[in-house]
Amino acid sequence: MLLAMRYKDFVWPNNPRTYTLACKRKTAAQTMPMQGFVVQDLGRGYTTLRGEGEFFGTGAYDQFKRLMEVFEQDGAGVLIHPAWRCSKALFTSLKLTQEPREDYVAYSFEFCEEQPAGLTEAGRQLTEMTGLQERGLYHPMGAEETAWSVVRKYLLTMTEFLRLNPQIRNPNDVQPGQKVRIR
Repeated sequence: MLLAMRYKDFVWPNNPRTYTLACKRKTAAQTMPMQGFVVQDLGRGYTTLRGEGEFFGTGAYDQFKRLMEVFEQDGAGVLIHPAWRCSKALFTSLKLTQEPREDYVAYSFEFCEEQPAGLTEAGRQLTEMTGLQERGLYHPMGAEETAWSVVRKYLLTMTEFLRLNPQIRNPNDVQPGQKVRIR
């Protein structure tokens, strides 16, 4: 038996009948003269959960009204769904898909994952630990390191990394021993 869908303090009496889970990754493609192109991984994007459901039986319309009250609450809440890893999400859309009746309501919905707090928190902690808020913080490239591994290690996006290091024209051509700015 599947876990019942929950959001904040609302528990669905029956799980939605259809849903789509969409995960996105940010990328950028750059054409390199006489070398083809390079696709850069800019990090994980947000995840959305969309679906359609129905409330039926006695009190179906009251269930929908209660869900509408939850939708109108500000801020993110914990979303639990069989296909969704337990995380904070924003309730971004709720629609009636046909004329409601007292004993039957059809609706559609959308949730969008809130940015994981750990990324911004980890960046803040790194700044506090180093005490280098205004001065630049540099990292010497190791023999086995790539720009991509440094970006992941210091919780940057490739766009941020390239902005901090304008001397780097190709992130795939960073040399061991080269110092790169990470803050």
